[in-house]
Amino acid sequence: MGSGLDDIAGAARIGEGRTAGALAPVEDYLAELHARIAKVADGKPADYIPELGKADPNLFGIAIATVDGAVYAVGDANVPFTIQSVSKPFMYGYALQHYGREAVLKHVGVEPTGEAFNSIVLDEVANRPFNPMVNAGAIAVAELMQGATQDERIENMLTLFSSLAGRELAIDACVYRSELATGHRNRAIAYMMLNFGMITRDPNEVLDLYFRQCSVSVTCRDLAIMAATLANDGRNPLTHEAVLDAEYVRDMLSVMNSCGMYDYAGEWAYEVGMPAKSGVSGCIIAVIPGQIGISVYSPPIDSQGNSGRGIAVCQEISDAFELHAFNNRTNVRSVIRRDYRADLVRSNRLRTPQERKILAEEGRKIAVVEAQGALFFGSTEQLLRRLAQLASDSRYIVVDFKRVHLADSASRRLIRRAARSMAGGPAELVFVSLAPEGPLGPLARDLAASEEQHRARVFSDVDAALEWCEDQLLADSPYNVSQPKFAISELDLFKSLTPKECHMVEGIVQPLQFEKGDVIIREGADANFLFVLARGKVSVQIRVPGQGGRRKRVASIGPGLSFGKMALLDGGKRSADIVADERVICYGFRVEQFQALAAEHPNIMITILGNLTREFSERLRHANEAIGVLE
Repeated sequence: MGSGLDDIAGAARIGEGRTAGALAPVEDYLAELHARIAKVADGKPADYIPELGKADPNLFGIAIATVDGAVYAVGDANVPFTIQSVSKPFMYGYALQHYGREAVLKHVGVEPTGEAFNSIVLDEVANRPFNPMVNAGAIAVAELMQGATQDERIENMLTLFSSLAGRELAIDACVYRSELATGHRNRAIAYMMLNFGMITRDPNEVLDLYFRQCSVSVTCRDLAIMAATLANDGRNPLTHEAVLDAEYVRDMLSVMNSCGMYDYAGEWAYEVGMPAKSGVSGCIIAVIPGQIGISVYSPPIDSQGNSGRGIAVCQEISDAFELHAFNNRTNVRSVIRRDYRADLVRSNRLRTPQERKILAEEGRKIAVVEAQGALFFGSTEQLLRRLAQLASDSRYIVVDFKRVHLADSASRRLIRRAARSMAGGPAELVFVSLAPEGPLGPLARDLAASEEQHRARVFSDVDAALEWCEDQLLADSPYNVSQPKFAISELDLFKSLTPKECHMVEGIVQPLQFEKGDVIIREGADANFLFVLARGKVSVQIRVPGQGGRRKRVASIGPGLSFGKMALLDGGKRSADIVADERVICYGFRVEQFQALAAEHPNIMITILGNLTREFSERLRHANEAIGVLE
């Protein structure tokens, strides 16, 4: 889901100074919002926990953290307070992560109650609390914290919250003691749950951990980062640590959406439309999956235990930036960036005139489709429907996933089905850019496991895929006469030379052989040799700046074609590597010998330069056609 925040979010972080006139629309908006909402004076700090009642009611902070780690904050965003019930979804996520959904559901349900957060209401039919956002459910979840001793469980709990916040957190001892001294209602809930078998350990021990988790000291900024971790599928946007699995983050957000605001949850979902959780210290977090985490801190709370200013802030942000969960901006039609045919856009393989003629006539049998964005059921269905249309008059369909940033399990299942159904049919699927570590990694592994069944071929880039498809078309063409070249008179570079001139050129040729992987021409070397390929294939490779010496293939050359020919024109240094892709046989010509021969027989050089000019002209014309298609 896109939003206005996506368009204007910058990289400003809390604590950084701002240059006068700097572009800072998010900070400016938050500052204006903070000034306006600060006038709201409803509610008062919670005083049933004495330490919370001491909070300054004028404290007010807002923070927003993005999934790529930018943090925007105004007001009292660095003032510490205790997390209270905002700890509950994270403890629930921990339980899911370590025990799995089925096991956790035996301890706590997911149904909203419509009751206050500290109500003594249990689901006696299912023998469990209704959901993990009310105190009864949170106490049941606290028992699931792993550790052989209480100290280990406390340490594990703090490690969890520190990982979520991206810094080491601690327990506020004063608030903890205040909770311990006044938590009689929670003790009643715990003993009742023990009576019904909903917890098994000593209730005082379970409650001790529960009181400690509620007493973890955080700031508004910390909570924004913790919320952004949920928005980022469980990965902390600052440390990049994967704290929670994405499948369990979904469960957390589902329960937050239905139960996170207690008996205000329905109105919140209707008006604000964000998964959220509030705490009686005056904090609220809200999550926009894939975009941002929001945190607000203001101690005065209403009769339902929610921060009045916090609700007002989230309501205004939701309205201003259209962040309600049911504001649909999904455009499944944008999944296809473009598609084209290979008669107009070919690979970088340099071809002979005969091969180029065949591909100009037959290239339409190769279709290339560039996918982009996120793949889910709707967008994948659009993509596969287009592939089905192209299959009616294509022999090969190349699908480029380079610009796909997300692919869920549903999309992968659909793509696997498509590969299976098209296997052995008239149109063959060819997949590109399925990196094992990327968003389509699981699909890449599935296809690799089934490649012997030829469901789909996978290439690293479009150029390699196009070259392979072209080679198949050429191999099947009855007009293809491309064979290894050995006679000088058969080579395109020397076309139109007389037999006598060919004989003179043969007098200076040096037959050369290279094995696979040999560097025939090295970038930066003196350009003093011209090569004509008689057998095999070579690649033209350039160094990619800023990538540690990594090289990229930009063209390949087959029999009958020349390379290193700029040596004839201007000498100088080589601009790329030429590497043998297999065993190759070349004709080598020293430039100085060529020039000496041309001085005595100028028609040789004139003819060769004419052939080079026609080749360059043909390549330039085709490049212009390809650019026109790809614009």
